[in-house]
Amino acid sequence: MLWRYCALSICVCLAACTGKIAQSGGGNPDGPPAVDPILAVESGVRQLSQAELDNTLSDLLGEDTAPASRLLNEDEFRPFDNDYTIQQASDALITSLEALAEEVAERAVADASRRSALVPCAPTGPDDAGCFREFLDGFLPRALRRAVTSEDVNSYMPLLDFATEDNAVVNNDFYTAVKLAVSATLQDPEFLYRVEHGSAGSTAGLLELDGYEIASRMSYLLWATMPDDALFAAAQAGTLNTAEGRRAEAARMLDNPRARTQLHRFHAMWLGYRSIPHTAELVNAFNRETSALIDRVILDEPGSYLRLFTMGETFVDDALADHYGLPRPTDGEGWVSYDGTGRAGILGHGSLLAAFSKFEDTSPTQRGILVRTRFMCEDVPRPPPDIDTDQPPQGAMDAVCKYDRYAEHRDQSSSCAGCHSLVDPIGFGLENFDVAGRYREYDDGLPECVIEGNGEIVGVGDFSSPAELSQLLVDNQYVDACAVQQFLTYAWGRPPSVYEEELLAEMTGSFRDGAHDFKGFMLGFIGSDRFARRVEERF
Repeated sequence: MLWRYCALSICVCLAACTGKIAQSGGGNPDGPPAVDPILAVESGVRQLSQAELDNTLSDLLGEDTAPASRLLNEDEFRPFDNDYTIQQASDALITSLEALAEEVAERAVADASRRSALVPCAPTGPDDAGCFREFLDGFLPRALRRAVTSEDVNSYMPLLDFATEDNAVVNNDFYTAVKLAVSATLQDPEFLYRVEHGSAGSTAGLLELDGYEIASRMSYLLWATMPDDALFAAAQAGTLNTAEGRRAEAARMLDNPRARTQLHRFHAMWLGYRSIPHTAELVNAFNRETSALIDRVILDEPGSYLRLFTMGETFVDDALADHYGLPRPTDGEGWVSYDGTGRAGILGHGSLLAAFSKFEDTSPTQRGILVRTRFMCEDVPRPPPDIDTDQPPQGAMDAVCKYDRYAEHRDQSSSCAGCHSLVDPIGFGLENFDVAGRYREYDDGLPECVIEGNGEIVGVGDFSSPAELSQLLVDNQYVDACAVQQFLTYAWGRPPSVYEEELLAEMTGSFRDGAHDFKGFMLGFIGSDRFARRVEERF
């Protein structure tokens, strides 16, 4: 086992994960922060998500088997996978990470091409200390995502002793030590967590990040992986400590296909369609459709982000066009008009319409919750603990039509009415579109149950289609404010606090003043002084 081999300092550091790092999230909610959030926000140590860990292992070691997704428990999504306020280290996690590290390290040295990329020198023998140090000098800065010291390197040098250790079972050699070093590094908290120290600035409590810490912020925000060579070089050169340098690197990174993948992931988590219950073929078609809209609105034709919700056409192939009842595109794939269908933007997509469903059919309640929480960024109270939300409304089980079965939710004498009056009317306004996003005139299989398709956002207005709902949300400035809040939630790795409302308002205003250009908003966010700073989190 690795614990018999790793350097004492590494073992002690990893064991600390069950203590301080496990308690890193949340901060003290009592009292205002020590530093005005307009200048910088609090941040804590955050564990790499499964996706980030798999991407990092791929870039660092050429690992292509997604070991984190295979070997670790699934991340909790609220709605994002990187909320450090709910992350906890445990014995089970450490055991799983040990198995992951050993498996990945074994493959890294067993593959000749990957091994040669990892070790830049040819060892003269099993105890070649010079070659081993050269390997560590190149590997550790990339793995730990910072400049390393001679002390860092020296802590790994004793592992070379195992290259010549007599073993009746295994023929140890130089690469035994390499494998142990890789395995130990993959369990180091500085690899598994994004640790930001910063240095004291002119304002008490305000910490200035160094170039490597800024590089990691940028790479995990825009690519969900470690910095590439160019970003490491910019960190070393100090250019990331300037607004112009950060904006230039961010612009380069947004031109990389990995930025598109990250934008797709962000929206899928935010809007709840990262996992939907349909065939792989249909899910892939939905994903191509939604990804094409995101790419077009943010990167291909930068302009108003509000087009994500109001676009009058969509990207389909012949099969998806037939599925929706839309005209087939030229050449078998392309953009077609929504004209006359009641659809608009992303709310017209099967991915969104399938996202919050239940009972193998649409759920007006769940769709209303989707709109309230994901498009309007409102909190919807949880139902009482004695209510079984996996069962449909019970008050009218003998009713045939869904609208009648939901009568209990509308009964003002019912304890359910208060909350359901805020969500059900929204969901019923989307009922003309089934769980797979197809238009229908009546409940599935029940021609007598004609769907009126009338909806309402209480206190805001009425609508009768996804297009009208989207326009209502846009006109009343819900989706732009919510998009800013969700982006910051993901960027910060935690929900905004009540003390950051002024900052949210400022950044929403900036987004609006910039004509809702999401790409420009991201560049401005990364170029801002607050992006390169942090405030120590309180406990």
